[in-house]
Amino acid sequence: MQDLFKKSVLENLPAAAIDPLATSIALGIAFALGLWIFIIYKRTYNGVLYSRNFSLSLILLALVSTMIMKTVTSNLALSLGMVGALSIVRFRTAVKDPMDTVYMFWAVAIGITVGGGFEWVAVMGSIIIGLFLYIMFITGGKGSYAYLLIVRHDFESTNQVNYALRRLPKGTRLKSKTVSASGVEVTMEVRLPGENTNVVNELLKIEGVFDATLVSYQGDYAA
Repeated sequence: MQDLFKKSVLENLPAAAIDPLATSIALGIAFALGLWIFIIYKRTYNGVLYSRNFSLSLILLALVSTMIMKTVTSNLALSLGMVGALSIVRFRTAVKDPMDTVYMFWAVAIGITVGGGFEWVAVMGSIIIGLFLYIMFITGGKGSYAYLLIVRHDFESTNQVNYALRRLPKGTRLKSKTVSASGVEVTMEVRLPGENTNVVNELLKIEGVFDATLVSYQGDYAA
C-alpha cells in the first residue's frame, strides 16, 4: 500500500513547465550576485596567497546552485532522484580558512534563494552581508598586515633584542623561542601599519643580530 500510495502521488504531481525567460533572468541575477561575492572576497582577502580560481568558483557555484534549484522545483520525482544522486558526491579539497567556507555557503545560499524564486531575499541579503564584511575589514584590520617576525641573535644581544621587540606595535605576541648552542631564534606575531617593514632594518642594526625575517602570516585575528 505504501508503494502504491507513493506511485500515485508521483503520478498525480505533473512536472511544472520551466520558463526559459524566467530561468535566464534567474541565472543573470545569480551571476550578478556571484560577481558581487567575487569583488567582496577579493577586496577583503588578507591571506598569504590569493587564489583567483577559488574566486571564480564562487560565481560558478552560485550559477550551478541556481540551475539545480530550478530543476528541482519543477519536478518532485526528479528532485527526489537528484537528492539521492547528490548524496554520493564527496569533496576532497580541504578548505584551510574558515572564511572561505562561509563564502562558499554564501554562494550556495544565493543559488537556493534565486532558484526558489526569492530573488529579493538573495539581493538584499547579499548587499547586507557584503557591506558588513567590507566594513569589518576596514574598521577591524585598520590597514594593518599580519606578519611573523623571525629574529636570530647571539646570547650577548638578548637584552637589546628584547627591548626592541617590546617597542613593537600593541598586540605583538610570542609564537616560539628556540635556544641552541649557536644562539637564540625568536618568532613573533606582529601587525604592522600598511607595508611598513622597517622593523627588520632596525633589528639588524643591533650588534649580535644575525638576521631578521618578515613572513606574511594568516592566523587568528587579534583585535
